[in-house]
Amino acid sequence: MSQLPWPGNVRQLENVCRWLTVMASGQEVLPSDLPPEIHSDSSIEKPSAESGEWPDLLASWTDKQLRDGHHNILNDAMLTFERIMLERALQHTHGHKQDAAKRLGWGRNTLTRKLKELGVN
Repeated sequence: MSQLPWPGNVRQLENVCRWLTVMASGQEVLPSDLPPEIHSDSSIEKPSAESGEWPDLLASWTDKQLRDGHHNILNDAMLTFERIMLERALQHTHGHKQDAAKRLGWGRNTLTRKLKELGVN
């Protein structure tokens, strides 16, 4: 990981660390555990459509989790999905919670609860 260029700097590294916390298959992080957009090994399984569309990436991730015998994958994916959507909405609205909640289709109270549940600052 230290050899990667990290064009997104600290934010990209932070997002990858969060990804690995949820997606890594065990205690040890392997190159195959890295998000598809940053691993450079061409022998690693790529999404079927090579399109980078999130449903294709999700399908590939789900297949891998099922093959590896993981359990509770829906809950893990939902938590990650909500955290990413929440962080991006807040980033897009420059931290304006009411606007972020509206864009996500949530009420402000739901957004506040999710911030606490997901540990988003």
